Amino acid sequence: MASSPKSLSPKRVMKLLKSEKNPHSALSIFDSVTRFPGYFHSPDVFHHILKRLFDPKFVAHVSRIVELIRTQKCKCPEDVALTVIKAYAKNSMPDQALDIFKRMHQIFGCEPGIRSYNSLLNAFIESNKWDEAESFFLYVETMGLSPNLQTYNILIKISCRKKQFDKANQLLNWMWKQGFKPDVFSYGTLINSLAKNGHMSDALKLFNEMPERGVTPDVTCYNILMDGFFKKGDILNAKEIWERLLKDPSVYPNIPSYNIMINGLCKCGKFDESFQIWHRMKKNERGQDLFTYSTLIHGLCGSGNLDGATRVYKEMAEDGVSPDVVVYNTLLNGYLREGRIKECLELWKVMGKEGCRSVVSYNVLIRGLFENKKVDDAISIWELLPEKDCCADSTTYGVLVHGLCKNGYLNKALSILEEAENGGGDLDTFAYSSMINGLCKEGRLDEVVGILDRMTKHGCKPNPHVCNAVINGFVQASKLEDALRFFGDMVSKGCSPTVVTYNTLINGLSKVERFSEAYVLVKEMLQKGWKPNLFTYTMLMKGLCQCDKLDMALNLWCQALEKGIKPDVKMHNIIIHGLCSSGKVEDALQLYSEMKQWNCVPNLVTHNTLMEGFYKVRDFARASEIWDRILQDGLQPDIISYNITLKGLCSCHRLSDAVGFLNDAIDRGVLPTAITWNILVRAVLDNIALT
Repeated sequence: MASSPKSLSPKRVMKLLKSEKNPHSALSIFDSVTRFPGYFHSPDVFHHILKRLFDPKFVAHVSRIVELIRTQKCKCPEDVALTVIKAYAKNSMPDQALDIFKRMHQIFGCEPGIRSYNSLLNAFIESNKWDEAESFFLYVETMGLSPNLQTYNILIKISCRKKQFDKANQLLNWMWKQGFKPDVFSYGTLINSLAKNGHMSDALKLFNEMPERGVTPDVTCYNILMDGFFKKGDILNAKEIWERLLKDPSVYPNIPSYNIMINGLCKCGKFDESFQIWHRMKKNERGQDLFTYSTLIHGLCGSGNLDGATRVYKEMAEDGVSPDVVVYNTLLNGYLREGRIKECLELWKVMGKEGCRSVVSYNVLIRGLFENKKVDDAISIWELLPEKDCCADSTTYGVLVHGLCKNGYLNKALSILEEAENGGGDLDTFAYSSMINGLCKEGRLDEVVGILDRMTKHGCKPNPHVCNAVINGFVQASKLEDALRFFGDMVSKGCSPTVVTYNTLINGLSKVERFSEAYVLVKEMLQKGWKPNLFTYTMLMKGLCQCDKLDMALNLWCQALEKGIKPDVKMHNIIIHGLCSSGKVEDALQLYSEMKQWNCVPNLVTHNTLMEGFYKVRDFARASEIWDRILQDGLQPDIISYNITLKGLCSCHRLSDAVGFLNDAIDRGVLPTAITWNILVRAVLDNIALT
């Protein structure tokens, strides 16, 4: 910090203050010289120090500087008072700005002009006090001051903030009639507000009006429109505005222009075009900033083009732009998603050297390692976390518990959960739901109840996802009564059932032929405003078909179609299987032929089911046609396809043909199973018995 001289003059103080770049140090110099005997600050010195106090960290000092001006009786021009009003306006302190305005003559010895009125008007707007702003404008008119262009621009801003776009447009037209000649700021304010609120056609119309009225759009107007069109998903119009910007001789794209185009094209998956903009930017020597690089890297990683992202990352270093933790995390996540663990760990080391690791970085790495089955590595990174002065957050614990459960390390997950609870760790619903889901999948339902109690004690309410996992666990373990009891308690736990809840229970009840109870749940769904979906109908039909209640299943099929449900291949396969099992293969074939009208493509299961149905009714020719269709449709027969065919051929004593199909299976790399050999051995024995 510069030191104060033995003799002082405002001129020397001003020189001292200008030489000090740090605002805090400049304020210390100002305070120090204020106490110097016989020294009084000049208006210029007051003006200089006030201009450096706009930052929220320093604005609290403005009031004492103002008080010093008053006590020193320093007569200042309006510019000094204006700076104080602007400082308060920028920090959303309109009441303080109004007080300065009212006492301007008393404090500064000057009268407020139109600029002061405009600044105070703007202060009200920035604090969202629009009604006060409009009232103050009416007051200005009574004072005999003539509003200027800036005043009306502020009024346009008020209308825009209140989303009164028609009123703002009317004001713009009125200004032209009154000879005020709106400027680029007048138009830019309205265009920006229209674009932000999605009114892109109105914004474009206003933009096109500008040159007709003799107002030259600046680069910001172009940027606003390009950004607005991209956010609306209108790539064509965004690109058209870009082309107009390139052709406009009075304005040139700036760094934000390039960033908007690169970001917008990346988000739309147009990576080749974004690279073209990137290369144009480099060619025109427009310095790419961190946002430019970050956007490209994020887009390329998202599309799986990691080599391209790595190339941009290397160019970043060559151009002297330092990656931030967001860029590193994006690349880290990209490498992990593609399973490129070696490159990921090399980048992790670089991040450590650069001091660019956050808790998000740890979360990304731990999650990725779990997804790549590197459980020991994930645990090692977790154990390093406290040593690196980095505190685990709720996401960390959620990622850990979820990853451990998914990889079968339930006991380790339970240990970490307990450790977090005892140590006051930040736990959320995701950590508990992952633990509960893992225990349910392993059938460890007795432990689930304890986890639910602990979850509630730690202030985490069970959500539908948690409750659905518990109900599904009971259903899978054939504990339907427990599932229904838990379902009944859900509301008391503050958790409302969802479609998934009902579907899980309907599926469980259908499997054990408790259809009356399943239908009660369907009625309850309808009463609560939930519509049975494709899954609901599919599960009910499956249960009915498995219990040989085909007529009820077909009736339900018709109901589903009437409700506007579009049957998928699974739903078709269930009914086709039911029809074939009942010997109604012609009806099954008819349903198969109608699948196209639902834009539903038959899969291998569909063909296998039909083929087996035809063999059961001993229609070998039609069964053979289905086999041919499997191959024509480009499907690969599996061992089930071959077993059905072998069984069908053996049933009519075509053993040599069956052996031919067995050889075909082996040639295609389809390995026979115990069922395959049983079919063939039994056929041979039956053939021997016949001879």
